[in-house]
Amino acid sequence: MTTALLDLQAIDKHFPGVRALKDARFDVRQGEVHALIGENGAGKSTMIKIVSGVYQPDAGEIRLDGEQVHFANPREAQQAGIATIYQELGLYPELTVAENIFMGHAPIRKHGFFRAVDWERMESEAEDLLAELNIHNLDVGAKVGTLNVGNRQRVEIAKALSLDARILIMDEPTAALTESDVEQLFSIVRLLRERGVSIIYISHRLNEVFELADRVTVLRDGEYIGTHDVKDTSEGELISMMVGRTIENLFPKQDADIGEVVLEVRDLHRPPLTQNISFSVRAGEIVGLAGLVGSGRSETAQVIFGVLPAESGAILLNGEAVTIQRPSEAVEHGIGYVPEDRGHQGLVREMTIRENTTMAVLDSVSKNTFINRAKERLLASRSIKQLSIRATGSEQIVNKLSGGNQQKVVVSKWLASNPKLLIMDEPTRGVDVGAKSEIHRLMSQLAAEEGLAILMISSELPEVLGMSDRILVMREGRLVAEFSRAEATQEVVAHAMMSEEVRQAAGALA
Repeated sequence: MTTALLDLQAIDKHFPGVRALKDARFDVRQGEVHALIGENGAGKSTMIKIVSGVYQPDAGEIRLDGEQVHFANPREAQQAGIATIYQELGLYPELTVAENIFMGHAPIRKHGFFRAVDWERMESEAEDLLAELNIHNLDVGAKVGTLNVGNRQRVEIAKALSLDARILIMDEPTAALTESDVEQLFSIVRLLRERGVSIIYISHRLNEVFELADRVTVLRDGEYIGTHDVKDTSEGELISMMVGRTIENLFPKQDADIGEVVLEVRDLHRPPLTQNISFSVRAGEIVGLAGLVGSGRSETAQVIFGVLPAESGAILLNGEAVTIQRPSEAVEHGIGYVPEDRGHQGLVREMTIRENTTMAVLDSVSKNTFINRAKERLLASRSIKQLSIRATGSEQIVNKLSGGNQQKVVVSKWLASNPKLLIMDEPTRGVDVGAKSEIHRLMSQLAAEEGLAILMISSELPEVLGMSDRILVMREGRLVAEFSRAEATQEVVAHAMMSEEVRQAAGALA
């Protein structure tokens, strides 16, 4: 089908001081997966909020089935058959699966003048909806708060089907999913496409675009750049369209002079996900920590940083044993930690760049109980320049920055403390390809030019392989393999991550 089911043309949208969309356009056909991509701040979120009735355009028109429409609110968009699954799922954790699926439109039975929810029918219809998605192991009577992220997302999809959605918008749907959940999501997306549901798919992961999408549209700085059939384009072309330039090297790894051991951990133990872990990181070295979600990578980093203090084992910094029972002690010993969840653990997003940058070093910008604002501004301004943070200045609220620039602010906070070791947990999660390249370049510079020791945790194997001098692999709370940069390939690292047997290949740990 070549006729657009939904068509947006010449869309403009302004916010105070920002033109979010300028003469933008987008369309989706019946029964296709149409990917919408672009850098953080390109206008993707604004576009889908216009489609879903959260925002109204300042100019332009929206046509559904060839007829011009106007959605004053999300309910009107839902009534027209448009459902949105946001990255932050909008479910009620204390209600059951069935209650969430039919929230606002539960089946009703009548007793004369009385009306009541038909609980038996609701649970039966919820089971039928899940069965349509080939989901048979989900208890419709279970509270949603007890489910993992993948199952909660499946509840959202079933909820959309219960509304007879013809167009389903999926915003970064795989951001927090395990590998198995991602595969099941892909199966559901393909199933929905076969049934004629149109899907608008937003993702920073280009491999997902090539695996799932029929067409792809690129936005940049709020403007429409182009639309291609996925089979007729390439990753390089899409990246160039997204960032306005060619990125020659997504992993700009510099050769570094590897120095003395900065961090050494011996038999670090905090069950169940940190079990007798031993490894080291040297000055100027980037050590990649790979493994499936739940393998214990983040937990091990949190043990080193004192979030989850070790029950036994030793941590040595520059050859000296240290005791770390809380994060403040880790900071005093020269350890910085860029967490996996920057929004909740790395930043106070309602505060300014200046306040976030100096949060870990308030002693250095304070006298007695008074903060020296001039020192704060100077430090923040240096960070903005050093890390190329795109902002109006040090007083900009962090929540107004793109994801990539928010991540740079988290890094700037820890660089301000002059760390000996920087732990980076999923350093490029949720950022666009241009910001990824910039963050990778910064990591490489810090290691090669300043001799910083970096422990990098990543779920993206290309990132681990592209940026690491050595790669450690964890499985079920244990270190199971170690590879040099020369030895590591995607196949051998993936095998070590998933195999039940500890690899005995060259460089593997005993």
